[in-house]
Amino acid sequence: MNRQVLLGASKDRLAAALEILFASVDAYVRFDPARSYTPKEREPYDALTDRYLRAFESGLKFFRMLERFREVAPSESFRDLLQRMEKYGVITGVPLWIEMRDTRNRIAHEYLPDELAKIYADIVGPAATELRHVLGQCSAQP
Repeated sequence: MNRQVLLGASKDRLAAALEILFASVDAYVRFDPARSYTPKEREPYDALTDRYLRAFESGLKFFRMLERFREVAPSESFRDLLQRMEKYGVITGVPLWIEMRDTRNRIAHEYLPDELAKIYADIVGPAATELRHVLGQCSAQP
């Protein structure tokens, strides 16, 4: 399979993951850390974080595929990969993606209501805005 086909497939997977994430983002109701939620009431929040994880990972896979398509050698670090994506205009800035990776990492380890509220707010706020930008830019890539 040639690189163009692989890049197109990677774009499609990213777009599908983002479409599902944005459905959760658009339906988001602010999480109240003082409230005790039933397991059923927690499902939309669990779906949000799960969809964020998938979208984030799909984004990284797309970035790596785009890099293989455009560059001779792969990046040596996560930061280098992000700097290339910023140079291509795919992302708005490296620091935000470092924060988004931190959010991804905290999802698996946080159970305190106040921290969960912050994670959800980060996903539906800056992360969702950035991922909408990425979706628009990925269609503009070769």
